[in-house]
Amino acid sequence: MRVAFMGTPDFAVPCLQALIEADFLDVVGVVSQPDRKRGRGQKVKPTPVKKRALKHDIEVFQPEKVSTAEGIAKLEEWNPEVIVVVAYGQILKEEVLNLPKYGCINIHASLLPKYRGAAPIHRAIIDGEEKTGITTMHMDKGMDTGDMILKEELEISPEDTVGTLHDKLSEIGANLIVETLKQIEAGSAPREQQDDEQATYAPKISKQEGLVDWSKDVRSIWNLIRGMNPWPGSYTYQEGSRLKLWNSKIYDNKKVAEGVIPGTVVKVDDELGIVVQTGEGQLLLTEVQPASKQRIDATDYLRGYDIRVGSKLGE
Repeated sequence: MRVAFMGTPDFAVPCLQALIEADFLDVVGVVSQPDRKRGRGQKVKPTPVKKRALKHDIEVFQPEKVSTAEGIAKLEEWNPEVIVVVAYGQILKEEVLNLPKYGCINIHASLLPKYRGAAPIHRAIIDGEEKTGITTMHMDKGMDTGDMILKEELEISPEDTVGTLHDKLSEIGANLIVETLKQIEAGSAPREQQDDEQATYAPKISKQEGLVDWSKDVRSIWNLIRGMNPWPGSYTYQEGSRLKLWNSKIYDNKKVAEGVIPGTVVKVDDELGIVVQTGEGQLLLTEVQPASKQRIDATDYLRGYDIRVGSKLGE
């Protein structure tokens, strides 16, 4: 089966690699977003997908928009039987969707129809979900609304962050897309319409959403910190200085210290870290990052910064 691949970030790389390694598939070309300035030095860097494709001597096409005459001409030149799309980053017009024999197949990092949209991994953790997964689907002109093919569930562990869950799901997606294409070629792939009434949405994450509201309950704040790690990061303020929060634990589910304002430090422990009162329950901060500094254990932060019982975070 001749396959064209569209993808851009790290999440898509294991999927591309799996397609390259599958004996029954021939990856005829890769479409990725244009190279852009990234990182501290703001140097132009190739996308992760482009780097992997070039490693295997696969042609890479990087248009500003693929749904143009030029883009469609390139796809027609490759003549794929199917296009696999994984975190590509552009909306595809119907001329592209309808071009290959088997259409365009997408890997989405949720159990559709839940968490349609740009940030399903972040939102699942922030919302306190206990499971998520991967869905392969036939793409249509809607946002993650196409008919579903295969699904695989994954439990979200208390230790999971966006980073760890991202890596687990990308590996599941790699295996699932190969199985999906096997079944499509054999004519045995299931096809199930999504129930729009069950749909939920996962809009793009903004950096501003990372600001901790200490009046919320402890589980909500713990989920936010996990759901913003590593990007864009959750944060608070201590004495006007921004403090990024990398990792935390629920110290107490219900406790509310009498007369204590949420965001107040109620305990400092040289071996554990910093315990903060929330609207309901208490949170243990275990890893933080002061402004313009490296991330450090909260116990090290205690030794180098003026924070004590009664200190107020969020101001």
